[in-house]
This record gives sequence, C-alpha cells and structure tokens, in this order.
Amino acid sequence: MERKILKNKPLVEAIFEVKWELQELAQGMRIDPHYKILIGRIYDRVKNEYPFHEQLPTATMPDEITGYVVQHRFRKDKDKWPLIQMGPGIITLNDTEGYIWEDLESRIRNLLDVIYEAYPDSESNLKINGLLLRYIDAVDFNYEKEILFDFLKKKLKVSIQIHEGLFKETGVNYLPLNVDLRLTFPSIKPKGVAHLRFVRGKRKNVDALIWETMVQSSGDDVPNNKEEIVAWVENAHLLTDDWFFKMIEGELLGRFE
Repeated sequence: MERKILKNKPLVEAIFEVKWELQELAQGMRIDPHYKILIGRIYDRVKNEYPFHEQLPTATMPDEITGYVVQHRFRKDKDKWPLIQMGPGIITLNDTEGYIWEDLESRIRNLLDVIYEAYPDSESNLKINGLLLRYIDAVDFNYEKEILFDFLKKKLKVSIQIHEGLFKETGVNYLPLNVDLRLTFPSIKPKGVAHLRFVRGKRKNVDALIWETMVQSSGDDVPNNKEEIVAWVENAHLLTDDWFFKMIEGELLGRFE
C-alpha cells in the first residue's frame, strides 16, 4: 500500500542494525579478529557518500570488552545525517528528519554490499546473528496536565487501565510522572519479534511521549545471506509501516500530514 509522505512526521530517528558473531576468548571477552582491517576497508567503500569520520571515545577501550559497542561514525559531513556507525561485530545505518524510506532502503542495500565485500572471506567468516529495524517517534505531551492513558487510547490505539481504587484516599495523583512501557510480540514475517515501547522523553527540549516500533531477529531466526537479508528488510519495513499508520490513524495523522 502506497503511503503519503508526512510533511510534519514525528520521526526522531530510523535505525537499521546488523550484528555478527564474535570469537570468544574467555568469559565475557569476545573479539572480531578482522575488525581493525575492516574499519579501513569499509571506509574506503563508503567515503564518497560518508566522507566525514568520527572516532568515538569508546575507540580507546580494549577490543576484548567492546564487543557490539559502536566506536566509529562515517557521516555525510560534520553533524550531518544519514550516518554509518560501526564497532566490533556491529554496524548501523541511521537517519533522522530527512528520512524517506526509498532512500534509506537504497542505502541499506548498498551497506549490505559493502559489508559482504569488505569482510575478509565473508562466505566462511561472516556469520550474521542479529538484525534490527527501529523507528523512534515523538509527539509533544504535557505530563502535568494531560491524561496519559486517555492519550494512548484515543491517539495511539493503546489501552491501559489502572484500577481507580489505587488512587482514592491514598494521596497519589492519577497523572503519572513517567512512563516506560515495553511490549514484545512474536512475528512470523519476518521471523523474529516485534517490539513497541512508550517512554517519557524530550524532543527539541519539549516534554514528549516517545514511542518506538521495532522488528528484530536474532540467532536461528536470522537469514544469513545478503539476498535473504534484503527480503528481511522489506518485510520488516512493511510491518513497522503498517503498525505506525494504524496507530496514528485519526487526529495524529492529520497533525502529521
């Protein structure tokens, strides 16, 4: 189904993440023996599109304790998006307000080509063990005046009911100061799980309700060749897109259009 491009989209960040198996040296110590050379090989392949390199403080930490910790960023320019992040066993592609799915999908395909080309002897050495497509959205919300449960139900199709007796004659206010609700559901296509999360946060220094929509596969649920991973990405996007528009249907959709 073709979707409208929202002029006032609530997107904070869109993230695609790939993880691969590390070699375990000892309990809690895992490394990627090809990581040092991989940094340069990947940069050589992406520098035309993402020429600005940032080394993060985590890059000074010993390799043995930085498995799946991002250490480097490759950006289009200083403080510009989209960007690539990588560390031992992990690489991500991140975009923000300029996000358009067709562009991100093309960048994901290119990134997958780069990973399989750059990783030494990838057919035998590269074992993908995690995939994640994650969307972080936000909408302004006044926690001191608005009723969170009503907003979730009426605007985002999520019903939470707390027994009123908990608040009668207890001195406890019905308006929550904070929220961090996480839900995980099994997914068939793609095989894995789908997550929803609602949490208090800020967007542009204004109080907001942050909600995340994620599709994740790990372990045996992960396809382990490039073509099947591309299909995974397409199916994960179809699911997150379907959930997003079903949730905001009505007043929020009008606000974001």
